[in-house]
Amino acid sequence: MSATSSQGEAAAVVDGDGPPLRMTAQGGLRGRVRSLCTACRQVFGMPDYERYLAHAAERHPGAPVLTKSDYFVQAIERKYGKGGMRCC
Repeated sequence: MSATSSQGEAAAVVDGDGPPLRMTAQGGLRGRVRSLCTACRQVFGMPDYERYLAHAAERHPGAPVLTKSDYFVQAIERKYGKGGMRCC
């Protein structure tokens, strides 16, 4: 359950038994847009660099990470291969 102010500045979000959480309308919108973009990337098979960074930090701490451009190059090569288009 949530309550919004008439000016859209801040809203109190009541979640279960705990105290209300303060959330700005803009911050909530940013989070929703970010989630929507992540979902679209997953549905359409687009590489998600931020997700890769989170995975690398959690599963491979201390290991070097790819730069953003290297990550996208590797993702395209992994998807399409060096031999051109493939069926599977």
